[in-house]
Amino acid sequence: MSVLEKTRAPEKPAVAREPRVTDEHGRRVRVGELVLRYVLLLAVLALTIGPFLWQLSTSLKGPTEDIYSSPPTFLPGDPTLHNYARVADTIPVWDYALNSLKVATANVVTNCVGSALAGYALARLRYRGRRVATLAFILAMLVPVEGIIIAQFTTMRELGLNNTLIGVVLPGCIGAMNVLLMRNAFLNLPYEIEEAAFVDGANAWQRFLRIALPSVKGTLAVVAIFAFMGAWDDFLWPLIVLSDPSKFTLTIGLNYLHGTFANDERLVAAGTIIAVAPLIALFACLQRYFFRGVGEGAVKG
Repeated sequence: MSVLEKTRAPEKPAVAREPRVTDEHGRRVRVGELVLRYVLLLAVLALTIGPFLWQLSTSLKGPTEDIYSSPPTFLPGDPTLHNYARVADTIPVWDYALNSLKVATANVVTNCVGSALAGYALARLRYRGRRVATLAFILAMLVPVEGIIIAQFTTMRELGLNNTLIGVVLPGCIGAMNVLLMRNAFLNLPYEIEEAAFVDGANAWQRFLRIALPSVKGTLAVVAIFAFMGAWDDFLWPLIVLSDPSKFTLTIGLNYLHGTFANDERLVAAGTIIAVAPLIALFACLQRYFFRGVGEGAVKG
């Protein structure tokens, strides 16, 4: 054995380093900061989802369970769907839901078509007064609905559309916010794509239908969700314009579940779940498009 081998210092064992916690930008995050983030997220989740889960639990409780017990019980002791059957027996809930579906579907179609056309015209076409038109849509968002609702009612009456579902649809057929959303989405598209299509002989309609519109599916999903939710949840305008009970929307019909002197909270909770279920289903179907947002317009290879 050589002298070097005898005098060589023993090697120290490698110390395992703790894995670093980083954020999406690669920056190191302290454990306390990470815990605080998750605590805040859980608090927001509880405030958002908690009322819905409580209504769902209440709707599943039978008539013998005390929903006002202290401390309150979240899980029903004997879950039942009897309250949902009682809702259908108390009011024609499915007829009301069908009326709401007609109004909401019409609003989705008109908002998607009208907002896409108007947004493309504001973003891409060159004409005099384009900036003034954009400013008009921005100012329209500042006007509260309550400030023009009398004028809307008078207009519907003069047109003979009072007490009709068409009269419910018309005021919300195109929203100023939806037009601006589509405008911003079209502005995010690269100009080079449309310039290449223009060189190849494509006219404005072809560029809109074949190039621009397929590239903003995410924003169209956002517009569709906003339009559906606005029409489905609307209470004030249908209450004003409709007087025939057979044409009531779901939000008006559910109001009849409240008694004059007493309320059955189980019945009200079941009606609330029936009203919310279509919104959850719509978002579940469009969520992958929804999260693409207005920045979807990109060059696809």
